[in-house]
Amino acid sequence: MTRETGSTRTPELRPTPVPASHFRHRLPGVVVSLLLALLPLLRPMPLQAASVLELQLDGLALPIDLKQLQEWSRAPEQSRGELASWLSLLDARSRRDLVQLLRAPLLRDRSFGQQLLASWTGEQLLQELAGLLDTGERGPDARARSAELLRRTVGELLGRRGEFNSLDLLLALPPERVSLQLDGVIELAQQWRDQLLLQRQALQQLSGLGLPLRRSTPLLLSQQTGPVNGLPLRLAVAHRPGGLPLELWPATGQPQGTWVVLMPGLGGSAGQLSWLAAALSRWGWPVVVLDHPGSDASALQASLVGRRPPPDATSLGDRLADIEAVLQAQRQGNLASLGARPGTPAVLIGHSLGGLTALLAAGQQPEPGLGRRCRQALSRLPLTNLSRLLQCQLPRQGPGAAPASAAPIAAVVAYNGFGSLLWPAGLRGLRQPVMLVGGSLDLITPPLSEQLAVFGQQRQGRSRLVVVEGGSHFSPVRVGSGEQALFQLGDDLVGVDPRKVQALLLQLTVEFLQSLEQPLLLSPQIRELDAVRAHVLDGPLVRRWNGRIKTPAADPARPATHRPPP
Repeated sequence: MTRETGSTRTPELRPTPVPASHFRHRLPGVVVSLLLALLPLLRPMPLQAASVLELQLDGLALPIDLKQLQEWSRAPEQSRGELASWLSLLDARSRRDLVQLLRAPLLRDRSFGQQLLASWTGEQLLQELAGLLDTGERGPDARARSAELLRRTVGELLGRRGEFNSLDLLLALPPERVSLQLDGVIELAQQWRDQLLLQRQALQQLSGLGLPLRRSTPLLLSQQTGPVNGLPLRLAVAHRPGGLPLELWPATGQPQGTWVVLMPGLGGSAGQLSWLAAALSRWGWPVVVLDHPGSDASALQASLVGRRPPPDATSLGDRLADIEAVLQAQRQGNLASLGARPGTPAVLIGHSLGGLTALLAAGQQPEPGLGRRCRQALSRLPLTNLSRLLQCQLPRQGPGAAPASAAPIAAVVAYNGFGSLLWPAGLRGLRQPVMLVGGSLDLITPPLSEQLAVFGQQRQGRSRLVVVEGGSHFSPVRVGSGEQALFQLGDDLVGVDPRKVQALLLQLTVEFLQSLEQPLLLSPQIRELDAVRAHVLDGPLVRRWNGRIKTPAADPARPATHRPPP
């Protein structure tokens, strides 16, 4: 455990900017990395060949012949010319990585690409890219026209070949000369560096709170063999013609005083959280796991083969209706095989969008002004907090008011949840105890803005904020042996071994649920299990930690206590 020594003065967390000159020796790699990151989200037209890519940085312009770059990428050792001589100055690993990036397809499937082009998220990313890539458009609506030009060009390439790389796209753009604003590229890269630095420094401040360290062993029952699968049930509901698919996990351990509704995140499946459902049922909690048709793994798979648009936050209304239908069915005795007495209080547990849905279903309504906050948050692409793209879809159709619960809700648990733009003042209006869980490596729902800020002024004595060292956004997700992962994620996105994090999350979740009947069971502490640590904070400690952190003024979702006076 790390403790503060010496001066107790709190350092201000202001990341040191990286000078533009630091990136100049890696300009080609930066260019292609940007294109690979942003262009996959991008009607027939006559194709003219752009021949020059002009890199603009600090008022300087560096022209690159695109044909020469393409020839070099195909045969680096045989290529000749001024550009080849310049690229030969890169070390062997950088050259190899650059060739791989230049050759890598931006899109592999025509149908998926066409669906993505029509999505709201694709529109936002095209607008951001149009601000970095100057196609020669001028006037007040130049950015919108550049975005449309990119959309048409990508659409044409998809129609002709289906698979293409970044150089194919640049060469297909109609203007003869295209300029890339590298200052903007560096700024986007700096966002990632700044956010990771802030989270690392915030974790250091968290370690200085003097929390007691408690080492533990895995829960005995979590290691026992239990039911392999839940009981499948298709619940008849008015808003889903085909019914609502559920998994029921009746309690096999000593009965508890509540039951659990478990919800996966966007594009997730019930099977990804079955490890938690099985363990909780063995601890005595009956569990219902929802599969939300239209925003589940099947919907994501359908979007990848072009049968439907990608799932997004517009599914939130149906998700809220799903929860209400399950609560009502239990209250009316229509889930008898679950084993919970009708009307027993429920605990809502969700991952990511499932956590947001749980908070809304518990009665936490968005604060007025969401549209205005979103305009500020989306003035630049939120690469270090992608949840804002989902939050900012809500003003278009509105999340709607959660219906009055058909059964009492005892508590909410949100793993890697979010809602900083919905609740800038935090969850102070939520009556039920809440446990928000975040990971120090999460850049999709970063803990400082999406858990610390959302926890805010929570005054419920049993509420807890948990930060897992080395945890990521995907730590609670488990892909079973019979389930194929749709995407292969690198270690930087997965964090420490997810199963170790899950064992720790199970302990903390069980103790939080038990604390609903046994106060003070889950006390503030540093919990360590199998070399994985989690910081468990109550309200006063959250406010102490919050007081030690000074986040950048540009963040529209900073904790309210750190906003400068108007």
